[in-house]
Formats: sequence, C-alpha cells, structure tokens
Amino acid sequence: MVKFMLMFHKPSDLARFEDSYNAFLAQIERIPNITRRQVISILGSPQGTPTTYRILEVYFSDYDTLTAALRSPEGQAAGGILNQFPKGTVDMLFAEVYEEV
Repeated sequence: MVKFMLMFHKPSDLARFEDSYNAFLAQIERIPNITRRQVISILGSPQGTPTTYRILEVYFSDYDTLTAALRSPEGQAAGGILNQFPKGTVDMLFAEVYEEV
C-alpha cells in the first residue's frame, strides 16, 4: 500500500484556506481507485508551535495505481485546484505503508 501525503502549513487567512481546501477535498474524492482517505487536524507539538495545520493522506493499493490516479482527469482537476493555493503552503510526499495486523 502507498499513500500520497499533503501537509498544509498554517494559513494566514483561515476562512479562505477552508474554502479552497473543501473544494480540493471534494475533487480528491472523485479520483479513481482510492482505498482510503484520512484527514489529520494538527492540535500541537511537543516542540512548540507547529507549522503544519492539516495533513491529508490518500491511500492506494500500489504506486502504479497512485500515479495513474493522479494522471486521471479527476487527479489533474485536483492538481489544478491545488495550484491555486499560495506557493509554499503545502508539502507533498509519496510514501510506502507497512501495516501490522
């Protein structure tokens, strides 16, 4: 299993961020072959004030499925919305997930 992680930095305009984020999330939910989606709202950090405000994790069965999903029309539309966020406000990673059952 793999995931696409988006780490959003604390916004200066919270209302504007929430509007943009909700539009982005609605488009993410249209992307094919997602196996799981997880939204994480940051409460704090033992190291002081965190710079990350929210994390979105979108899970896929494997890396090929993830890349195909992001290249789909729905994935490209989500990327278009994401590009409207102010530059430098989101970090993105692909990660392999190992789970013990």
